Amino acid sequence: MAEVYLRPMGILHGAEARAAIASGVAVPLAGGPAAFSLAQILARDEAKNKVIEIGGLTSTSDAILKERLQALMAPRAPVAGLDFSRPLVMGIVNVTPDSFSDGGEFADSAEAIRQGRALAAAGADILDIGGESTRPFSQGTDLDEERQRVIPVIEALRDTGVPISIDTRKSSMMIEAVSAGAAIVNDVSALTYDAASPDAVARLQVPVILMHSQGPPETMQVDPTYEHVLLDVYDSLAGHIARAEEAGINRGTIIADPGIGFGKTHLHNMQLMAGLSLFHGLGVPLLLGASRKGFIGTITGEKEARHRISGSVSAAMAGMQQGIQMVRVHDVRETVQALAVWFRLNDPR
Repeated sequence: MAEVYLRPMGILHGAEARAAIASGVAVPLAGGPAAFSLAQILARDEAKNKVIEIGGLTSTSDAILKERLQALMAPRAPVAGLDFSRPLVMGIVNVTPDSFSDGGEFADSAEAIRQGRALAAAGADILDIGGESTRPFSQGTDLDEERQRVIPVIEALRDTGVPISIDTRKSSMMIEAVSAGAAIVNDVSALTYDAASPDAVARLQVPVILMHSQGPPETMQVDPTYEHVLLDVYDSLAGHIARAEEAGINRGTIIADPGIGFGKTHLHNMQLMAGLSLFHGLGVPLLLGASRKGFIGTITGEKEARHRISGSVSAAMAGMQQGIQMVRVHDVRETVQALAVWFRLNDPR
């Protein structure tokens, strides 16, 4: 458990970021195109919380704060050949009959393949293919069934030129998917569901996404509780990253996901979304998966997940404003358009 945390504030983008860095009033955020001019010092003893200007932080003699600042500033390594000169868009391909978001619309392999090609054509940087629903209270999927769902889709989509991510909790599925053409492992259990997963990922030598969840899908929404959701999720992810490194996984290949909607109440989700920039302190790229999720429906009153497109794009843009390096979305075309306009407005050049 960390004693002190730093959350970047005053985040700038594009021309404003470059000008602020040049004038010394801001520093780069994660070595990318964004910068930050303020930082909030957080502690579990809230009486110690305060906001400090970047000049005061860069000149501090506090070794812990210096270490935290370096983690915030350090460049992130490319993932599957993709750098973070701009936020990346991961398109979701659910090959499941019971997904919360699309109701099994792409459960058939042929439909999933068509959807994957459509997302690639719409501008997806990564295709995330999963054959097991992890919606709240779901019961899991047999390995053979999961294999039959995803392997044909991966094999068919590996010629798109878009890196493929395999969304699975099972080590055997990770190995087979990478053999079939996947380049990234995305595990909602952060390699804790299957004891063989850390070793498998270390041997595969592919990037891995470690997501936070308070419990498995079957029970994660049964009264989720936290002492301080931002700091608790941060500490949990820091622990997952440390254990992955102990298993032989290169830190430069790790991506962290705070797990919006996975073992969180509506208030927890709101607090995480508001404080996303804190997780840059983990020193790894960040992925936000908020697309079509329940908190959007709670805010807007929209009960049908597939009709939460506008809210999902807004959530993705909120993450990008906080410097998130990747967003995982169902609605790629709309998100890519929003990103293109936002990026150009921030940097007309």
